[in-house]
Amino acid sequence: MTQPDMAYPNPAGIKRVAVLTSGGDAPGMNAAIRAVVRTGAQQGIEVVGVRRGFSGLHRGEVQLLGPRDVANTIQRGGTILLTARSHTWRSPEGRAKGAAVLREWGVDGLVVIGGDGSFHGGYFLQEEHGIPVIGVPGTIDNDLYGTDHTIGYFTAVETALEAVDKLRDTGASHERIFVIEVMGRHAGHIALDVAVAGGAEEVFIPEDKKPIGDVVNIVKDSIAKGKRGSIIIVAEGYDGGAEAVAQAIHAGTGLETRVSILGHIQRGGTPVSSDRILASRLGEAAVYALMDGKKGVMVGRIGGGIAYTPLHETWEKRKDVSRDLYRCAKMLSI
Repeated sequence: MTQPDMAYPNPAGIKRVAVLTSGGDAPGMNAAIRAVVRTGAQQGIEVVGVRRGFSGLHRGEVQLLGPRDVANTIQRGGTILLTARSHTWRSPEGRAKGAAVLREWGVDGLVVIGGDGSFHGGYFLQEEHGIPVIGVPGTIDNDLYGTDHTIGYFTAVETALEAVDKLRDTGASHERIFVIEVMGRHAGHIALDVAVAGGAEEVFIPEDKKPIGDVVNIVKDSIAKGKRGSIIIVAEGYDGGAEAVAQAIHAGTGLETRVSILGHIQRGGTPVSSDRILASRLGEAAVYALMDGKKGVMVGRIGGGIAYTPLHETWEKRKDVSRDLYRCAKMLSI
């Protein structure tokens, strides 16, 4: 039963909401699902969960969710609703099947938790079938325009940083150069944060196409200053990745160089508090947005407040890395 002091205006007359997770998983997605379900329950709105994202939606993998169904999930990584990529959803026929399922279930609006690919799917569903869609940014890459941070980003940075700290110990003991590749196909946010927090000597990100050969002089200077090892951070989206950087170092210095690609380990694990809080805020905001009659927007957090950005702008507009932090990384690498 809705508590009087928790009531939120519902001019759109929303009675039932669907929620799904799509694309790559991100720590904190479960906290967002939980927030959608429990906010709906507080407001007298039924919530149905869609399993396996858009792939499950056009197959009718839908179930009612209540507050107890999401108990003890806020601390869990991955997504209890599962996720998958769907080639069928890329066709108008596939989206029509999904829209039919939502209508059969009496859904008044859909919450999509994911990244830009997921938002594309939600955008076209709304455009073609008129079902209101609200996006919640869930991706470790932090590359969506319209929010300071995305769900899963904080945990991914902490996971990568823990690995860097351990590799630094080994590198110093063996006087080796470690080139560490972190996730970020199109964005260097993780790489930049990890480089500063991990005391790296250099960082390579997709946003800056600096010559790969520059790293040779940086490593030589580090050795001349008495450093026993060096840590180089590379975002996977930088041309050639960590392997290319390591080859350049070895060719230019002859020093023993090791490559460590952290990969999907950055997606897993228990979400840190910042991701749990962000996901809770945005999951709640997504339900309120539907109740307000909003549609076709992503709920994000900018400067501590909730912001609404048209879905198409989240991928059409570019979110740059912090140039101040990039400068800081260079300043502190002596």
